[in-house]
Amino acid sequence: MAHTRRKFPLLDSITQPSDLRSLTPAQLVELSTEIRAQLIATVSKTGGHLGPNLGVVELTIGIHRALNSPTDTIIFDTGHQSYVHKMLTGRHDLASLRQRGGISGYPSRSESEHDIVESSHASSSLSWADGISREKQRRGDRSWTVAVIGDGALTGGMAWEALNNIASDSQRRVMVIVNDNGRSYSPTIGGVAHHLDVLRSSKNYERALAWGKRRLMGMGEPGRVAYDALHGMKSGLKDALIPQAMFEGLGVKYLGPVDGHDVVAVEDLVARAACLEGPVLLHVITQKGRGYTPAEENIADRFHAVGPIHPETGLPITPARFGWTSVFADEMRNIAHERDDIVALTAAMLLPVGLGPMRDDFPERVVDVGIAEQHAVAAAAGMAYAGAHPVFAVYATFLNRAFDQVLMDVALHKAGVTFVLDRAGVTGDDGASHNGMWDISMLSVVPTLRLAAPRDEVSLRQQLREAVAVDDAPTVLRYGKGPLPAPIEALRNYKGIDVLYEEVGHRQNLTLIATGSTVTDTLQAARRLSDQGHSVTVLDPCWLLPIPQALTELTVTADLVVTVEDGIVDGGFGWGVRDLLAPHGKRVLTMGIPRHFFDHMSREDLLHEAGLDADGIVSAVNAWLSH
Repeated sequence: MAHTRRKFPLLDSITQPSDLRSLTPAQLVELSTEIRAQLIATVSKTGGHLGPNLGVVELTIGIHRALNSPTDTIIFDTGHQSYVHKMLTGRHDLASLRQRGGISGYPSRSESEHDIVESSHASSSLSWADGISREKQRRGDRSWTVAVIGDGALTGGMAWEALNNIASDSQRRVMVIVNDNGRSYSPTIGGVAHHLDVLRSSKNYERALAWGKRRLMGMGEPGRVAYDALHGMKSGLKDALIPQAMFEGLGVKYLGPVDGHDVVAVEDLVARAACLEGPVLLHVITQKGRGYTPAEENIADRFHAVGPIHPETGLPITPARFGWTSVFADEMRNIAHERDDIVALTAAMLLPVGLGPMRDDFPERVVDVGIAEQHAVAAAAGMAYAGAHPVFAVYATFLNRAFDQVLMDVALHKAGVTFVLDRAGVTGDDGASHNGMWDISMLSVVPTLRLAAPRDEVSLRQQLREAVAVDDAPTVLRYGKGPLPAPIEALRNYKGIDVLYEEVGHRQNLTLIATGSTVTDTLQAARRLSDQGHSVTVLDPCWLLPIPQALTELTVTADLVVTVEDGIVDGGFGWGVRDLLAPHGKRVLTMGIPRHFFDHMSREDLLHEAGLDADGIVSAVNAWLSH
């Protein structure tokens, strides 16, 4: 009987990192090819972070050949670059990637002892490395703690706070591997990026030579001899001279840069670093999207994250429908044309949050601060003081990082700053740290802050305009991920609250208060409750914070008031409504996301599990009424 040839024979033979050490250099090249083919085949079906992982294939192989995971602790910053790591630690079949019950798109401790940090918020790996290495040192553990940081994460101030602490101890066995691909989503910006350019680019040879000549000639005859020896050796100058300008004052040894797509060079660099004492930084140059032509030719983001695509062409299988972000992008550009005081900020997410069109028209009025949300918010307060109206567009989950600045820099100073929270509510398949469900509860404690949740395209455009019209307090606009619902027109408006549905029945009188993206499911539930004979009214308050006082007038006849929100129910909008209506003797059922970290699953599955789809709303109401 003929044997079926395995599609990825080398990859299939790797069940743990130590298996890599038996491979020859030629086999390592073939393994890299197999891994890329597996990544393209898998992610084209499931969607996920394709570009970053195509760029770290050889780097990850080299790290695992030179180190001994999990004894040596390897931490991946912005953990979306960990697919290759998963494949080399016993999880090479990624067919279930980002699917419910399958492999997570980020490191996951429940999957493997090789995974450490599950949060996908960037720039935290060096702090983890600082903490882990401190405790290792205290216990006499001589193993290495390694932080692989890339995709622009060094633009985050938290990384530099940690590096400052790591460098304070010359005996700490910490290895910082800078995966320098010059990009986060789009090209990395800022002074750090410019300095890495100096280290990376051969165009800076003459600058380096001049700098080295001045430095060495000041040392007398030994310096002149050293300069003559280094003259013409571009890589030698880079290794010996330029890095000191940035790192010598910190006390961090520097090795590199090396080609991150040369497995042998990477392995040698890591092995050299492991022979040193004290903190060491390794500079590795990679290409995001490496080996996949559609990604390499995608200038915007090198296929940073994709949905299901045709693997041959890279084209989406299902073209994206006009979504929330697209509407914001269009209306933001319109407003910018009308008002020259409107400026926009992004934290390394220019295209994902929809600021590309405004940047195209007004490049001087769109500021990318890098992965630095705290800085973005405080800078916005400064812009407002100087006469602008800043709009900070950010994923809802990432605003968590800047709560203090929202409270103390913006609200305390009565700054007119608008926050636009993309991917608010549950996003699903990216896992716990990407669900943007904390914002309503978190921001409800901020004095003077106003928060709106549009339900469709018309309300998004209208509420964005209302938000930027406020010049003495923070305003927030939140919306979900994905396509827009069909237009949802109001029957009438009462003191800013839209009445969306009214049906008279012969049983209990129910008032359902829907918010933002929950309106569609709430309306479906209302129709089914009407079919059961209930009198049902559906309200959309439009602006959730502060809690609209007119709700007391619109719920006078209600036997039960039900609030529905796709945010944390504890301390959220519903709790505010309950407190408002309690003196009026109203029974209030608050429905929202439980205070829980959800595993990765589709948005639809997560809403069903949380009881926030139409079925869940009807069931919860009937259960409440039956008590």
